[in-house]
Amino acid sequence: MPPIDPAALTADLIRCPSVTPEEGGALELLEEMLTNAGFTCTRIDRGGIANLHARWGAKGHDRTFGFNGHTDVVPVGDEAAWTVDPFGAEIRDGLMFGRGATDMKSGVAAFVAAAIDLVSDTPPDGAIAITITGDEEGDAVDGTVAILDWMREQNEVMSVCLVGEPTCPDQMGDMMKIGRRGSLTAWFTFEGVQGHSAYPHRARNPLPAMAQLMNAFAEHELDQGTDHFDPSTLAIVTMDTGNPATNVIPATCRATVNIRFNDLHSGVSLTSWMQEKVDDVAAATGIDIAMKVQVSGESFITPPGPLSDMVASAVQAETNRTPELSTSGGTSDARFVQHICPVVEFGLVGKTMHKVDEHVEIAHIHQLKAIYGRILRDYFA
Repeated sequence: MPPIDPAALTADLIRCPSVTPEEGGALELLEEMLTNAGFTCTRIDRGGIANLHARWGAKGHDRTFGFNGHTDVVPVGDEAAWTVDPFGAEIRDGLMFGRGATDMKSGVAAFVAAAIDLVSDTPPDGAIAITITGDEEGDAVDGTVAILDWMREQNEVMSVCLVGEPTCPDQMGDMMKIGRRGSLTAWFTFEGVQGHSAYPHRARNPLPAMAQLMNAFAEHELDQGTDHFDPSTLAIVTMDTGNPATNVIPATCRATVNIRFNDLHSGVSLTSWMQEKVDDVAAATGIDIAMKVQVSGESFITPPGPLSDMVASAVQAETNRTPELSTSGGTSDARFVQHICPVVEFGLVGKTMHKVDEHVEIAHIHQLKAIYGRILRDYFA
């Protein structure tokens, strides 16, 4: 089989309008290509989300290299602001444009191309498991989680895993991820008693309680960081009353905070800390305060070692840059994969992801395939 052109495959994937939760033909394209290359493919669709698991080699092999990625993309936004067809894969001056060009259809294409080339030319002693979801940009409930649930039921494994998210902030090869901060969102509802602003003693104003609680959160230093993580952060993202009147004390107001936390905390410990603050303010003000918490992911780290060394070595060999080992940024599906095997992330420069006229350097797609190919050869050597 001739080598797979990762740029051509990227273009084919961009032309699939796979805005979450639409499959758009992207997984169908990959399933056909991987099946023809000898992979055993299984569609794992759940909750209206399309997902794909593809394995080459023996099931349950103790040397199974895993890859995780996604073909779903965020919405186009204001299409009139684009200078190209968002799903046209137009090429200009060595750049390929389109929604998902950077995040992360090029990453998926590069790994699939590298994996097919490897099993076609020098079949390894081991297995390769490719997991592609259609729900990374959405709620992430029926995407990679569904694939991992199915893998446990079927005794499918990954010994290690590489997630192909864009990780480089400025130049190809300058950063890889060995972990991610946790993410927690908390919604607060403050219930008082409505009344006339000229007679505040006849009302129970929830706004001072909201201000007091949010101030307590804002003034608190969660930590000063750890060996591999920056300090945790708490951001007040909204405070709302919906009150258009100047002579009415409202009965209800709401606020929301988002916390990005390192390995000194957990969703449980932070929830407990916030509940203590809520109880203190409620007792001091007489306002009923309800709190709802959602933990999108716990913090995790794959300690520097054989996996990160192997990936960093391949990146350095292909780019002449030694990547920084980072835990910065938001969440990724690595937060789910880390429960079953060591996981790191490496991918393209992410400057244009989610933007109007999202694009990728075509040379970088080929370079990424070379990096992934080297990682696979080194793993199975």
